[in-house]
Amino acid sequence: MSEHSPLDVPEGDPFGPHNLPYGVFSTPDGTNPRVGVRYGDYVLDTAAVAAALGSPHTALLAARTLAPLMAAGRPVWQAVRAGVTGWLTDPAHRAAVGPHLHEVDRVVLHMPFEVGDYVDFYSSEHHAANVGRIFRPGEEPLTPNWKHLPIGYHGRSGTIVPTGTPVVRPAGQRKRAADDPAVGPGFGPSIRLDIEAEVGFVIGVPSRMGTPVPRTAFRDHVFGVCLVNDWSARDVQPWEQRPLGPHQAKSFATSIGTWITPLDALEAARVAPPERTHPLLPYLDDTGPDDTGNGYDLRLEVRINGETVSRPPFAAMYWTAAQQLAHMTVNGASVRTGDLYASGTVSGPEPDQVGSLLELTKGKGPWLEDGDTVAIDGWAPGPNGVRIALGGVHGQVKPTGWTPPQR
Repeated sequence: MSEHSPLDVPEGDPFGPHNLPYGVFSTPDGTNPRVGVRYGDYVLDTAAVAAALGSPHTALLAARTLAPLMAAGRPVWQAVRAGVTGWLTDPAHRAAVGPHLHEVDRVVLHMPFEVGDYVDFYSSEHHAANVGRIFRPGEEPLTPNWKHLPIGYHGRSGTIVPTGTPVVRPAGQRKRAADDPAVGPGFGPSIRLDIEAEVGFVIGVPSRMGTPVPRTAFRDHVFGVCLVNDWSARDVQPWEQRPLGPHQAKSFATSIGTWITPLDALEAARVAPPERTHPLLPYLDDTGPDDTGNGYDLRLEVRINGETVSRPPFAAMYWTAAQQLAHMTVNGASVRTGDLYASGTVSGPEPDQVGSLLELTKGKGPWLEDGDTVAIDGWAPGPNGVRIALGGVHGQVKPTGWTPPQR
């Protein structure tokens, strides 16, 4: 019997040949960070194999981040993906590929790209309605503009961190219980620390300032997706929310998964978006035959201290990633390689499908405690019934004032 090879990934493995997400890794022997591809329980050193087999894309794969590959455009993305698939599945390449597979548990994963701008949307109707009922009881849960445009805000790219990075409990101003305007706000560590389970979209190809990106060009600009946890301080947020929206309640940390799943891996997961209940302006109108597959069937799972608390369905999102990109640029704003935009909290219609503690507890808590660990994982249906795993994102809450040890 021949010795088992890491190339022999079991049929149906969620990180099998139908997936092949990209990341940036280094090995314990001090090698420089470089592009890798997840395959089963291993990471393929794509630069080493590309050099050995004479790939024209060797320089892109030897880069210290994904940015050069991301900027190269969709034809190159497809060519590289086809090449990597062939390296891993063609028996003729086994001798060249095998030595360059590293156990995923023995490598160091790095931030896969430098985040440029960061925009966070608010695109789940179920989430927005739940929040509206909690914060504005007795009023219409959705704001008048909600069904006419994807609402979003510009976040802080400098505090986007890779999965596994500890999250320090933020401190900030909080409105006191008294309604007397002469009574000032309190200040201290947030006691209503929350999560938001989201999906992020990573820009590869930039656009020109003054030139909007149409919905139909979404797949030409977006390189891939990652999972996102938009940590939120719910006691800081209401006091600062009006009139300009979230600021310090969210800017202290946003965690992302370090495996970027290319859009081409999610072809079988494309679905129609929910039925539109309001007429849309032409740049957002996706009711025509060319927009039938702009939604994505992604299944998320949220665990706190190992216990599953929710399974949010991304297919229920009202606004699609294509509409979000179109709206983000319709005023002439440009996007750059490495820009990231997130979907907003993913929530479904059922109580066990919401993506935040705010919704799970109807705003009453309990909230996250120091030491709690939050993990968000996900998967998408792939071809022939296989699952496409999405790289998970996790983080542990540390007390206010905690600083990481020096390396």
